[in-house]
Amino acid sequence: MLMHRLLFCLILMLFSSVLHAAERPNFVWLVSEDNSKHYLKLFDEHGAETPRIAEMAEQGLLFEHAFSNAPVCSVARTTLITGCYAPRIGTQFHRKMVEVPLPGDLRMFPAYLREAGYYTTNRQKKDYNAIEGDKVWDESSKRASWRDRRDGQPFFHYQSFPVTHESSLHFSAEEMANEATETDPDEVTLAPYHPDTPTFRYTHARYHDRIRELDGQIGEVLDQLQTDGLLEDTFVFYFGDHGGVLPRSKGYVYESGLHVPLVVRVPKNWQHLAPALRGTRIDGFVSFIDFGPTLLHLAGLPVPDEVDGRPFLGEDVTLADLNARNEAFGHADRFDEKYDLVRSLRRGKFKYIRSYQPFNFDGLQNNYRYRMLAYAEWRRLSQEGQLNDVRRQFFETRPPEALYDLEADPHETVNLAIDPKHAETLTQMREALSNKLKTLPDLSLYPESHLVEHAFDNPTKFGAAHQQDIARLVDTADLSLHPFDEVRDQIEAALQSENPWERYWALITCSTHGKSAKVMIPQATSLATSDPERLVRIRAAEFLAFIEAGEPGPVLTDALCTTESATEANLILNTVVLLRDRPTTCQFEINENIFQPSVRKAEYVQRRLSYLNE
Repeated sequence: MLMHRLLFCLILMLFSSVLHAAERPNFVWLVSEDNSKHYLKLFDEHGAETPRIAEMAEQGLLFEHAFSNAPVCSVARTTLITGCYAPRIGTQFHRKMVEVPLPGDLRMFPAYLREAGYYTTNRQKKDYNAIEGDKVWDESSKRASWRDRRDGQPFFHYQSFPVTHESSLHFSAEEMANEATETDPDEVTLAPYHPDTPTFRYTHARYHDRIRELDGQIGEVLDQLQTDGLLEDTFVFYFGDHGGVLPRSKGYVYESGLHVPLVVRVPKNWQHLAPALRGTRIDGFVSFIDFGPTLLHLAGLPVPDEVDGRPFLGEDVTLADLNARNEAFGHADRFDEKYDLVRSLRRGKFKYIRSYQPFNFDGLQNNYRYRMLAYAEWRRLSQEGQLNDVRRQFFETRPPEALYDLEADPHETVNLAIDPKHAETLTQMREALSNKLKTLPDLSLYPESHLVEHAFDNPTKFGAAHQQDIARLVDTADLSLHPFDEVRDQIEAALQSENPWERYWALITCSTHGKSAKVMIPQATSLATSDPERLVRIRAAEFLAFIEAGEPGPVLTDALCTTESATEANLILNTVVLLRDRPTTCQFEINENIFQPSVRKAEYVQRRLSYLNE
């Protein structure tokens, strides 16, 4: 590793000495918060007009298939700044319980640009889940600008635009009644899974107004570059930091949560570094893991071996190569206090979604999400039985796996996993995703509390040491994808494993099979009362509650009383909320006085308690 680092530094110094003597392109990232590609007419016929971003596309490249790997800010931005898959390096939870170190000698990519002579600025949002390290930014502040660099110094400027953030839709009923939108609510086109109500129409129209406001702000930065005589020496990227923002987007691995707009304005003086002429629409797939490596490559710098992405611009990147890329990996874990574990794989027009805990229905409470009137109204309509089959899916148990044809079903509402005509595609996608998790390896097969205690001082080292164990956990979890009678013996063996996390996943598999797994009641009852691992007891009680074979209250209460980990308590409270809010409810009270003092004060524990005690 030391020799590798010395060699990398030598190459970097050689490149730096050469590049200081020659002109180099500048880079600007203009990043809008919380919007998928569906809100811009440039990408979707029902979106808002964005003339300045459209002008960028005419003078550059529009990417039809650009993806955040995660549907939420801190995870997505950490992926951008590192070029690494978050579940591999331990940065997959929003927001972090602890900051983790980067793999090996890896640094956040602006540090390499800065070391090579670039002036690096961030205005201003970071939200990293990893330790930043030294010398990443020359300046990171509300006033950071390329204008403070030395004369002639190349620069990388990263600027965020909060005008489109989810919080812009946290308006009150009074505001909705008194503040008209510029966009006519009657003219917006709602997704088929959204209720067609005045609330949803107003919310959608208000967001279109925000997108148009964003476009003006993007234009102001372009005008500044033009005024400074820099526009034709600068690659300007515009993209969303992940999908969003109406319900069932931010926080979900559907296309509405992952598929982002991406336009790269190509400067006239550096057109030879683009794989196609200005004005071209690119069909190939790019993901956030690729963005940092792309800038390093454009700057003539080596891409570190530790990253997962690869460049999509540069003199040696051909249009044919770029358009041949047709795969994107997505992941969802914890969002504030709400836990889930979902992975996705898109290949061409097909999208495969694997819900590892499908009983965590999409509409499960997240306090921040439900500040939005549209979320609250959607749940109320569900409770009142006023939704059709498609709109009701958000509040129903998900299938453990889903397959969608995005050309025929762009909103992912028709699951083809049960269609025999697509059996071969389903099998291919299932195996590909399973292998992806094993080879990363995906740390989320362990509960977050276990990772905090045992892995997060060096996540990638932990993953390498436990790769075989993670593969076994993936296989155990995948027992939920086969008829119960075919895998009964394997589930039973996993319930008796000496590895507590095999028992943990075997119980989740039982919960997924539901009453088909009722023969496991004796083993689950024993595990709920006597297993030495607290979270195994919780999963056993959860399974018994799902099939109405046991009262979970005593097990849950005991676990919450005895845990000294706020992270573990939050995970247990996720089960409490789920059992209370699912159609077949379990009623029991959780008094905050039962918690250990340090646990009771934790932010996410308080969020769950405030909701449970409403």
